[in-house]
Amino acid sequence: MTELTTNTQTLLLNDGHRIPQVGFGAMRVPKEGILDALNAGYRLLDTATIYKNEQDVGDAIRQSGIPREQLFVVTKLWNTDHKRVEAALDESLKKLGLEYVDLYLIHWPWSEIEGTDHEVYTDWTFVDTYKALQKVYKTTGKIRSLGVSNFTIAQLEQLSSDKDIDVVPAVNQIEAHPLLTQPKLMAYLESKNILAQAYSPLGGSGNFLFKYKEVTDMASRYGVTPAQLLISWGVQRRTVVIPRSATRSRIESNIRTFTLKDADFEALNTLSDTYGVIRNNDTWRFTPGEE
Repeated sequence: MTELTTNTQTLLLNDGHRIPQVGFGAMRVPKEGILDALNAGYRLLDTATIYKNEQDVGDAIRQSGIPREQLFVVTKLWNTDHKRVEAALDESLKKLGLEYVDLYLIHWPWSEIEGTDHEVYTDWTFVDTYKALQKVYKTTGKIRSLGVSNFTIAQLEQLSSDKDIDVVPAVNQIEAHPLLTQPKLMAYLESKNILAQAYSPLGGSGNFLFKYKEVTDMASRYGVTPAQLLISWGVQRRTVVIPRSATRSRIESNIRTFTLKDADFEALNTLSDTYGVIRNNDTWRFTPGEE
């Protein structure tokens, strides 16, 4: 019988802080689901301005009674706020009811003009945004760790090549699952001591990875759910994994992980050799094959 344990492991960030390895993705999850996650043992809560539920996350934290220092709260700067980073952060903190966030991410490397169809500024880029956030990070105490999300190797290189940037992102939050393993990006992040945080670990909307016989058969052999298999695979890759669910039973089971046998781990690593690479989230933003 496979031994499942509630995952309370943490990983060390490049700034010295530690981050829980299995977190809870709060997108479109109401306060009751977030509270269920906290009661189940999750200590990392991942939200964003665009999710429009930072208030619910804050309410759940207060209702849980869990001391603030035991929690790791992540939120994100939305595309249209790139020219007003501290004001946007302050709005998030007010909704969350917190004095600081443990990790603040640039949600996408796009500085978009409010009210347009993704039209970007010609006088401002994500490099300017990161420099503005770096100043807030260094001077205010409102951000414990600074990171990015959905950044490619080329975009991370743009940050590192700027002479005014000396804070290496602690995290790059990316879509990651067995059909989007992104080996080049993962190797690059490891070389720069940037931790990968995996969203959509079950394949995103509809949990599409559950339809593959290789996944369901392997889960059956271990006596675990397909979700537990995929989350455990992500943990074994040494990524931070943030599954999302609004169903209490799934919330409770998703934090329980195990170690895959080497052959099974490798079989999931190479699943895209059979079925191809599938990016589920905002594919229009990426050039095919871009990492």
